[in-house]
Amino acid sequence: MVSYKAPDFAERTAAARQAKAKALEALRNRPAPDPAVVAQRQAARLAKEAAAQERRDARRAAEEQRKADARSKAEAEAAAVAAKPTEEEARAARDARYAARKARKK
Repeated sequence: MVSYKAPDFAERTAAARQAKAKALEALRNRPAPDPAVVAQRQAARLAKEAAAQERRDARRAAEEQRKADARSKAEAEAAAVAAKPTEEEARAARDARYAARKARKK
């Protein structure tokens, strides 16, 4: 039985050179792509990109709408807080109601 003999450097480089030459030859012998298939793939890619852009635009518009709704809600809350009578005004209104009630009872 023959034992395993590790290839030396020259053998390894020769094998690598042959493998590279074989791969290049296979690449050169490959047929050119069909223009119809290339055009179809390009059209499909462009349609996919357009759909993705539409989704991004829709998402961006929805985000802008959400932000606008949040701003208007915050403004409405601020207006409600501003419209709420102060403590002094509330006391004055209560006193006026009390005085009106007393006047009705007389």
